[in-house]
Amino acid sequence: MTNTYLISGAALPDGTRTDIVLKDGLIAELGTGLSAAGAQRIDADGLVALPGLVDLHTHLREPGYEQSETVLTGTQAAAAGGFTAVFAMANTSPVADTAGVVEQELSLGEQAGYATVQPIGAVTVGLAGEQLAELGAMASSRARVRVFSDDGACVWDPVLMRRALEYVKSFDGVIAQHAQEPRLTVGAQMNEGAVSGELGLTGWPAVAEESIIARDVLLAEHVGSSLHICHVSTAGSVDVLRWAKARGIRVTAEVTPHHLLLDEELVRSFDARYKVNPPLRRPEDVLALREALADGTIDIVATDHAPHPVESKDCEWDAAANGMVGLESALSVVHASVVESGQLDWTDIARVLSSEPARIGRITSHGQGIVAGAPGQVTLYDPSASREFGTADLTGKGVNSPFFGRTLPGRVIATFHNGFATVLDGELRPTEDVARFAAEQRMGARV
Repeated sequence: MTNTYLISGAALPDGTRTDIVLKDGLIAELGTGLSAAGAQRIDADGLVALPGLVDLHTHLREPGYEQSETVLTGTQAAAAGGFTAVFAMANTSPVADTAGVVEQELSLGEQAGYATVQPIGAVTVGLAGEQLAELGAMASSRARVRVFSDDGACVWDPVLMRRALEYVKSFDGVIAQHAQEPRLTVGAQMNEGAVSGELGLTGWPAVAEESIIARDVLLAEHVGSSLHICHVSTAGSVDVLRWAKARGIRVTAEVTPHHLLLDEELVRSFDARYKVNPPLRRPEDVLALREALADGTIDIVATDHAPHPVESKDCEWDAAANGMVGLESALSVVHASVVESGQLDWTDIARVLSSEPARIGRITSHGQGIVAGAPGQVTLYDPSASREFGTADLTGKGVNSPFFGRTLPGRVIATFHNGFATVLDGELRPTEDVARFAAEQRMGARV
């Protein structure tokens, strides 16, 4: 198998045309008219070369929920979407609240080879919100965990949240909060507002998110620690974050692709593909989120990729699970929502989908950009393409996408992880080839 590639005539995010040589896992050379002995040549005329995308919020489901997704299928979905690194959330079974579980997740990702899998550790034992998990042991394990989250549940106890922030400060960790006051959202089925009233569904009020963010930015300021807010969804949350950042508080935030494009009006269909937590909000919230991403109040885009078995979505609304798959569609949805509007350009996309999530997650193997000597994480994207998104565009186990039937712009043509093509001509490379290359890399690293 070749591990040398000559990418010819790609456009960097700033518009500069260049050839790119990938060799021995690195970006070996950039320039014009390049050649490389034995290299596989890839014509990238008309394509944008982005640094490999990084998702700070992915649910890979393994161990415990392999009927929904595995580390292998989830990282295949990531590669198909242009991602070369994913942060795996802790709500597995057993919960990723010990060094043993996070090291297992790390090993599964290494064996699969399609993307770097960086485990996120739980904040509390069993995600129960009662006792801090083994934060220090996970941080010092081979997985080197730096991001901790009970995502799916809020760390609602302010004393416990303060202690977690204090603990991770000692090793430059970050607490990623699922901002949802549980007592304000009992039985919630969708955004609270006029539409929920018309449909007779219990509402999820915006203040349930905003009040937790307000509390936690003050705790982070008091402790002097790093806080990250998951899946921001309301205009009020944007206001709180803007105030906190102006005050100098160490807080970062993410928005999902679906919250940048979809709104609560879709719930009128009672199609459970649109059921998600936090829920789809008002059109004015969507606009506020786009503006906040454009002005830097929201730092990154993260997918919150949440696959479910068909029976968990193909049922009545009240009984359906929350969540949407998003890895394969993320770049196209961001393209549709904020690039076509002119609010972000490709340099911004490289920031919000690569360098910033890598920085927040404290990983150095990604997010360095397309520069000579950097690790070989590259995504080739065709911005001129368009397609009606359907099940054929999904490669993971989950088919609970809210974008079926929509015409989305762009297409990922190739993904290079650690200098090896995991996707070429828009198609996944064979599992055995990717795994073999990953094994060879691990063996070489040990020599």
